[in-house]
Amino acid sequence: MRWENLAAEPSAPALFGVDSVTRTFDTPEFRGITFHEVRARSLVNRVPGASRMPFEWTVNPYRGCSHACVYCFARKTHGYLDLDTGIGFDSQIIVKVNAPDVLRRELAARSWTGEHIAMGTNVDCYQRAEGRYRLMPGILSALVERSNPFSILTKGTLILRDLELLRAATARAEVGVSMSVGFVDPALWRTVEPGTPSPERRLAAVRTLTEHGIDCGVLMAPVIPYLGDSPAQLRSTVRAIAEAGATSVTPLVLHLRPGAREWFTAWLDRHHPRLRRRYDALYAAGAYAPTWYQRRITRQVHELAAEYGIGPAGPGAARALPPPDARAPDPATGTQLALL
Repeated sequence: MRWENLAAEPSAPALFGVDSVTRTFDTPEFRGITFHEVRARSLVNRVPGASRMPFEWTVNPYRGCSHACVYCFARKTHGYLDLDTGIGFDSQIIVKVNAPDVLRRELAARSWTGEHIAMGTNVDCYQRAEGRYRLMPGILSALVERSNPFSILTKGTLILRDLELLRAATARAEVGVSMSVGFVDPALWRTVEPGTPSPERRLAAVRTLTEHGIDCGVLMAPVIPYLGDSPAQLRSTVRAIAEAGATSVTPLVLHLRPGAREWFTAWLDRHHPRLRRRYDALYAAGAYAPTWYQRRITRQVHELAAEYGIGPAGPGAARALPPPDARAPDPATGTQLALL
């Protein structure tokens, strides 16, 4: 791949600092995407206690995501930088180019006690930008050097590039890897997750990971009401997950927090206007579908998983994934899984 044809200019200092650079690449896979290269001062972030997430520390080398999932909750975080939370979230990607070096420094600090670090909980660390910037090999190497436990949640098949590093990590620490696959319907995938690898390719990656001795669970998320939640659709998805050799499956129903809700609703009006009233009713109480609906989906998926010989997430995967009926905090208070 050729990277000579690029444009570079200083980023707006008010947003990213005087030493940041903005780049665009003249290659088909990055056409229309702008990268803001910044130098992070810190990388290991504490999750606010109010978030009730099953992990305390996260590492996120990117902000914004070209996966362009219309439901992505993390869209609102772009607003903190005065960037657009719709198409801007999909096309204005912040890259922490010094992430591996900063992580090595922080893991070596005397105050760091080797706690579990979750990755992929804000935006996908194996999105397309990772193919260009290659931050994850350095990040994984830093974690392996310190035998630090970690987990990865991703939709990116690029994770297979780092197979050997993942194998080295599993020999030295507790590692959890999960792929996000909420449905296998190709028509739904093309419109709701346009920048991601297909569900089929993601499940093939699950198969490859498990064949190489890396246990990989599936976060079946999001289960999209009225579009991906029929008994036949749930069965097809769970069956495909089981056939891929996933070690676990954990369902999570679509949630629509501020920022994501507006973008998803606009998509719904374009593609499925007949469902608008049903969504308004289902999510009338807030960002989350009613408990009865979540429990119904969870029960159906777990019954299918038992039928096909797989179960819910075990103790290792639980560090990376929330329980099916978990309630998130107020949107202003904490981190959530970006892929949901």
